[in-house]
Amino acid sequence: MTAGRGVTAAPVAAPPRLDPRHYEPARVPYEVRRHAGTPDTLAVGRPGKVGLLELAFERIGGRTELTGHYQKSPLQIMRPLHFDPARPDLAVTLLMSTGGGILQADRLRTDIRCGADTAVHLTTQAATKVYRMEHDYATQLVNLAAGPGAYVEYLPEPVIPFVDSRFYQRTVLTVDAGATVLAGETVLAGRLARGERNAYQVFASDLEVRRPSGELVALDTVRLEPAGGGVAGPAVLGGHDVLSSLYVLSPLAPAARIADVLHEALAGSGLLYGVSVLPQDSGAWLRLLDSDTRACAAALRAAWDAVRRLLIGAPAPDLRKT
Repeated sequence: MTAGRGVTAAPVAAPPRLDPRHYEPARVPYEVRRHAGTPDTLAVGRPGKVGLLELAFERIGGRTELTGHYQKSPLQIMRPLHFDPARPDLAVTLLMSTGGGILQADRLRTDIRCGADTAVHLTTQAATKVYRMEHDYATQLVNLAAGPGAYVEYLPEPVIPFVDSRFYQRTVLTVDAGATVLAGETVLAGRLARGERNAYQVFASDLEVRRPSGELVALDTVRLEPAGGGVAGPAVLGGHDVLSSLYVLSPLAPAARIADVLHEALAGSGLLYGVSVLPQDSGAWLRLLDSDTRACAAALRAAWDAVRRLLIGAPAPDLRKT
C-alpha cells in the first residue's frame, strides 16, 4: 500500500534480532552463495551461531560515553576506555569474540551508532581467523553510523582466511556530511607463517559509504577466489600476501589535501600503493599491497597518524592489545 496525499505511511517494523532477515545479508555474492549447504555441525541460527553486537555512543559532558549496549555471544566488547592523552574525550573500544574465530554457518552482525560530536575509536583485540569450512559459508555485517560532528575510527586487525574457508563481509558506513570516519580493512593470503597462501575458497567483501538519506557515495567490492581463475596475477593480488585499504571521509580538510597526506605518508616505503579522492570530494582512500605484514602494518599506522594530525591535530595513540 502506498501513502496518498495527506496520509502518513506507517513505519515498517524492523525484524526481531533473531529473525534471519536481521542477521542474514540481503544479498550474498554468488561466489560465496554457491557454497551454501547444511552443516554436519551446528546449523545456521542455532545458539552460538548468530553473533549480535549493538553499540550506541553519545557525548556526555566533556567526553564520549557508551549509552546503549546489547551483545549476544560470540560477539562482545571490553568496557570503553579514555586513555588517548591528545583526545581524552575519545572512547577506545575493543571488539571481541568468545569463539576464537569464525566457523562455517556463522552469521555475525554489528551495529554501531555514534551520535553528534562523539569521538570513538573501534578496533578488534586480535586478527579475525576464518576457519576451514566444508558444508556452508560464514557472513559478517557491520553497520556504522556517524552523526554530525562525530569523529570515528574503525580500524580492525587483519582478516586471515584459513584453507577452504568461505567468507563474506559487508560494511556499511552511514556518514553525516559533517562527520569524519576513518575505516580500515586488511586481508592476508592465509596463515603465512605456516606457508599457507591463497588456499581459501573465497573471500568476498563489500564496503559502502552512504549519507543518512541513503544516498550512495562510494562502493568498494573485493572478490578473491583462488580456484576460480586465481588471485596471483595482474589486477588482483599480483603475488602479494597482504591487501590493505584505508578510507578517510571528512569535511575537515579538502579531499585533495587528504589524498596528498596519505601519499606523503607512504612515499619511500617501498610498498605498492595507490591513493585517490572519493566521489563528491568526500575524502580520500588508500590501497596497498605487499608480502611483509609488519611493513604493511607500519605503513597503515603511518597513514593513520598523518591523517589524524591533519584532521584533528593529534597523533595516533599507542594501542597495546593483549
